[in-house]
Amino acid sequence: MQVFKFGGASVKDANGVKNLASVLNQVGFENTLVIVSAMGKTTNALEVVVKNYFENKGELQSSIQDVKKYHNEILLDLFENTQHPIFKKVTTIFEDLDLFLSRNKSPDYNFVYDQTIGFGELVSTTIISEYLNVIGIHNNWIDVRSYIKTDSYYRRANVNWEETQQAIKTHFDKGSLNITQGFLGSDANNFTTTLGREGSDYTAAIFAYCLNAQSVTIWKDVPGVLNADPRYFENAQLLHDISYREAIELAFYGASVIHPKTLQPLQQKEIPLFVKSFLNPKDKGTKVAKGIGIAPNIPCYIVKKNQVLVSLSSLNFSYIVEENISEIFKLLHYYKMKVDVIQNSAISFSVCFENTYNNLEQLLQHLKAKFKVTCYENVSLYTVRHYNEQAIVSIETDKTLLLKQLTQETIQIVTK
Repeated sequence: MQVFKFGGASVKDANGVKNLASVLNQVGFENTLVIVSAMGKTTNALEVVVKNYFENKGELQSSIQDVKKYHNEILLDLFENTQHPIFKKVTTIFEDLDLFLSRNKSPDYNFVYDQTIGFGELVSTTIISEYLNVIGIHNNWIDVRSYIKTDSYYRRANVNWEETQQAIKTHFDKGSLNITQGFLGSDANNFTTTLGREGSDYTAAIFAYCLNAQSVTIWKDVPGVLNADPRYFENAQLLHDISYREAIELAFYGASVIHPKTLQPLQQKEIPLFVKSFLNPKDKGTKVAKGIGIAPNIPCYIVKKNQVLVSLSSLNFSYIVEENISEIFKLLHYYKMKVDVIQNSAISFSVCFENTYNNLEQLLQHLKAKFKVTCYENVSLYTVRHYNEQAIVSIETDKTLLLKQLTQETIQIVTK
């Protein structure tokens, strides 16, 4: 078995879908599972739908219509016959979305988010599967929610590995080309769950682990894993080989090309991960496998925008000790803050995190009861692996430094 994953950028329009078919024809698709994300920026568009559902009902139908129109244009470009059953299939999927939003009684934002956001993947895979069948690449469309079982931690669900492995072992057909959705799972009540943003890579790793796959390939619009995000850094270079350990380090610090959870199941069974360009599928790209370090050995830059830096100090100049730190982390966990950096001294403690669940105000009120609190919002966190002096200077130039932390291999800098 080989597992392919195509992200939203690779299927953002009809030409992207046609190129996916071209990639399969060029590299082969025997005994292959293809995992596909939502098309283009559909996930973002559906997030607007969720926001309007809770905050602006007057714009709800308009935002849903935008999503429908976008996919309908792709359908019209792919299928000349407007009587083709695919048009009815897609209409039915969106009718299910309308039905959920009209009947839902739950006030839980995270629950509604997961039930809504998954329609992006359901529509994209339905369109792609049908198109491949039309052009002679015969495949099975499967609902990933029947295979990946999770808990009910909506928006960042945890996989129930025992149930997932059993479902895949019992029902998955290894002898065919299968098309399914990334990012999604389902809980014990069969409600849709999501694995976190960029979770489609993780989906590929889950299936690869359960199927003892030969390899996983992530197809992207870049040549492979680069040492920096070209959106923020000039002259990004291709990394040809990366060890699992190094890739996990990069993922932990926020390298966007690989989901943090993706590498762990692959490492356990030593399944190699390839990151390749869907524009040049015959190029070697990047191989992540068992080995030492990275090649070439150059600084790797990671930036995370829109972070929050909170600095705490004791009200009476007493030490910040284990008991205080334990309490702080309990609050960070309670308010679902993803911590990226911590730094402490005798009487102060600083932490940089993502406010994914918009619980910052409640957290700050809780902290102010026991600490003097300074909060900086919309800060940027820069991480450089294998840094040198030139790399540090390039990050610090023309920025206000709020925090700086060095270890032997890594430097982290928070700037405003």
